Amino acid sequence: MPGVEGRDDGIERGGPEGGGSVGLLLQTIINGIMLGSVYAMVALGLTLIFGILEIPNFAHGALYMIGAFIAFFCITSLGASYWIALVVSVGALFITGMVIERFVYRPFYKQPHISSFIVAVGLIFIMENGALVLWGADFRRIRPPSSAIFNILGTTVTSQRLIVIIVAALLIITIHLFIKKTRLGAAIEATSQNREGAQLMGINTSLVGQATFGLGTALAAVAAVLVAPILLISATMGEAVIAMAFVIIILGGMGSFIGAVLGGYIIGLLETLVSTYVTSYYTEALIFGVLVMVLAVKPTGLFGKEH
Repeated sequence: MPGVEGRDDGIERGGPEGGGSVGLLLQTIINGIMLGSVYAMVALGLTLIFGILEIPNFAHGALYMIGAFIAFFCITSLGASYWIALVVSVGALFITGMVIERFVYRPFYKQPHISSFIVAVGLIFIMENGALVLWGADFRRIRPPSSAIFNILGTTVTSQRLIVIIVAALLIITIHLFIKKTRLGAAIEATSQNREGAQLMGINTSLVGQATFGLGTALAAVAAVLVAPILLISATMGEAVIAMAFVIIILGGMGSFIGAVLGGYIIGLLETLVSTYVTSYYTEALIFGVLVMVLAVKPTGLFGKEH
């Protein structure tokens, strides 16, 4: 299958570069781990937000897209390096997330969930159309920080794919340690478990929620900028990614850290394996079918807790 760098949905679906069945399998697994890394970061951000605020941020995919375009602007218009652009994008999305939580979502916390959904749809339209106005409908590309190519067991792998996999793994471990070992992390965990109890213990749950929303949004920026040198970016690049991210957090269990991470890698590998060895036309349908079967056996997801 030809490479998917020209696709608009932000999904790597195979593209074996090694020869033979072993090379094909290894290339597919590497692509699946890379795709799973992106999914895991996006889904983890959604999970953190849902765990604290109990709102599904349907605008997360649009924020993912904005993160990629901020890095693109920094590199092409300001002459920044790739890594500086990544830091700027993450910082900008962290602040953007905090602002959105405070002024967009917070007024609707006590309203029916449909209100938050309508607000999210509005945000999607604003951000996607804003991107179209600023950068147009053409596909854009970010140059990778390195053009090195590695040979692993006879299969060629670009450095950017390895960067995505390694950075995602380090970031997931860092966030886990942050939540388990720091005071703010403990406040986030306490708020997600019992908001009223956390308030009685003197935790400012509003500030914790705002910071968590910013952190979750920043994770989307990291995922977008890491994968941008591999895939083309556009105003609608977040739509397919956010659809899969919601599949992942439902599959793994709403609010589950380990469910978001493992679910991301499971879906990434499943998607590339099915695309390579079965069909690329009904991949999404098959993945949703797996979700339905899992929920039929365990309605709370793989790692979800019974209420």
